[in-house]
Amino acid sequence: MKNRIFIYTVLLLVFCLALGGLSASGAETKKIVVGAKDFTEQYVLGSMMTLLLEEHGFQVEEKFGMASAIARVAHLSEQIDILPDYTGTAGGTYFKYPEKINDPVKLFEMVKKDDLEQNNMVWMGRTSFNNTYALAIKKDMVDAMGTTFSSLAEYINKNPEKVLIAVNPTFYERETDGVFAMAEFYGMNLLRKNVIPMDTGLTYNALDRDQVNLAMVFSTDGKLRKFDLAILEDDRYFFPIYNISVVARKEVLDKYPEIEEILLPITQLIDTETMINLNYEVDGMGKPARMVAEEFLKEKELIK
Repeated sequence: MKNRIFIYTVLLLVFCLALGGLSASGAETKKIVVGAKDFTEQYVLGSMMTLLLEEHGFQVEEKFGMASAIARVAHLSEQIDILPDYTGTAGGTYFKYPEKINDPVKLFEMVKKDDLEQNNMVWMGRTSFNNTYALAIKKDMVDAMGTTFSSLAEYINKNPEKVLIAVNPTFYERETDGVFAMAEFYGMNLLRKNVIPMDTGLTYNALDRDQVNLAMVFSTDGKLRKFDLAILEDDRYFFPIYNISVVARKEVLDKYPEIEEILLPITQLIDTETMINLNYEVDGMGKPARMVAEEFLKEKELIK
């Protein structure tokens, strides 16, 4: 009798192990890894993706806080499954398109086609907001530096030793659309020693405390409102368009095709004003990014 019980116990254990990929309800456990880059907007959008997927029964692992280049490598190497990514980053850095594309639809379609064909990546829709790079100054410096990149170039060329600029590490390192490429494009005599790389969030504090004269920012940053800064106009259109898309590995989307519809609200509901407000709630009001994402999705009745 004891032997029979032992055998039944072993068989039951084997059976349970065989069902290791099943949940208690009998359904397959749907696991997915969501990635995000290392700034506020990405934390908010990544959290939205997590919450929407969890609402539909997915078990989500988050890998947030990666630099742009590292996030792309992680995506291509299957360490992450889904990532909010930018059309301008793909066009300028991933594929290095030689021509400047100012049409957001054309850029998106090119990136979507090339990444699918070359890397089995699926770009699912795009946001209406353009989170491109921008340069910010204190408003009391407008009379001296002007309101455009061209007027800034004139000021820098007259005062090359005086101008200190804070930029994030990605903007410092990028060859095609980074700070030194921008300076060359506008004919700025920007001294490399005066370009100071630091975390994105710290660029605002450095500018506010007069540790630098100029800071690299993003056009949807909530801190623009918090610090009441002046944004210079990219009057010769150096920077490309940076619309967000939800990008998934095709293998993952083939396995879970419902993901596209689940995450559709991210590209359909968030415009420029909404994104600035969401970022401001984090950077200006001190709320956690996940809380901001959750409140937004509940307001839209997308999660319980």
